[in-house]
Amino acid sequence: MTALSLVSDVGGTNTRVALASDGVVDTSSIARFRNAEHSGLDEIYRSYLSQRDVTCEGACIAIAGPVMDGHGTLTNRGWSFDRDQLAACTGADTTALLNDLQAQGHAVAGLPESSLHDVIIGPRPQEHSAVLVIGVGTGFNSVPVFRTETGVYVPPCETGHTSFPALSEDDLSLSQWVARHHGFPGVEDVLSGRGLERVYAWASGADTALDSGAIMAAIAQGDDPVADKTARAFCTALGRVAGDLALTHLPFGGVYLVGGMSNAFRPYLQSHGFVDAFRAKGRFTEFMEQFAVRVVEDDYAALTGCARRIAETL
Repeated sequence: MTALSLVSDVGGTNTRVALASDGVVDTSSIARFRNAEHSGLDEIYRSYLSQRDVTCEGACIAIAGPVMDGHGTLTNRGWSFDRDQLAACTGADTTALLNDLQAQGHAVAGLPESSLHDVIIGPRPQEHSAVLVIGVGTGFNSVPVFRTETGVYVPPCETGHTSFPALSEDDLSLSQWVARHHGFPGVEDVLSGRGLERVYAWASGADTALDSGAIMAAIAQGDDPVADKTARAFCTALGRVAGDLALTHLPFGGVYLVGGMSNAFRPYLQSHGFVDAFRAKGRFTEFMEQFAVRVVEDDYAALTGCARRIAETL
């Protein structure tokens, strides 16, 4: 009989829970819970399982926050959870906790082609080529994915809090604007939803405040020069940071962009400076042509990553 596992994607606002077997999520079993209506994750998982007559041998959850030594903290709510608690409330003998982007890394090999959109086409990857996943949404982060003969290894990272790279005069001006208004200018302070709002305020020259949804609408409209400057600055910065990370990890298996902002900017990456900025690495510019870049459009990717991760250990 196929072993069942509970898998879960824990975001700042909602938690998704599902059942999986052999690394595949049963999409008909997916349920969503509003975090504000519950006291903690144990309550959510007990509620989910109480409505289903199943026994879970494994459980794996992805948390939008730091995870270390089997203990995770949900950044936006302050909830803490560990593997012992997960085992206690699910009855699973085998458990795992992942950072949400680690889960995206584990998902890559299991995503359907229909959910992948090419930005830069590269050579066919070798079987054990490394992969790089970059998440741009509420925040920014990235993880390398190492596919070895003994399994997939996805180490946690916090790259969104590294220094924003300033090469051009515009970069420096933007970095200084962020520093004046918000303190340390990290990558996440530019490349994220709230970062986009800061880029627009800087591009306006008058600290004009506009929410990210309205900015994207103005970019799509195509007749707002401030919005166009914002889009070009955002795409160029993303290309430059992604290129730096590619040289750090050498992802010959491809670079995968995930998250709401990655998908929002997908129509503009090729036309607004991403590709040139990604490859502009001096004498290594030609070398950069070896890296393919794709945008992932899959709402259940984190659940898939959890399913694939726990299947390796059962």
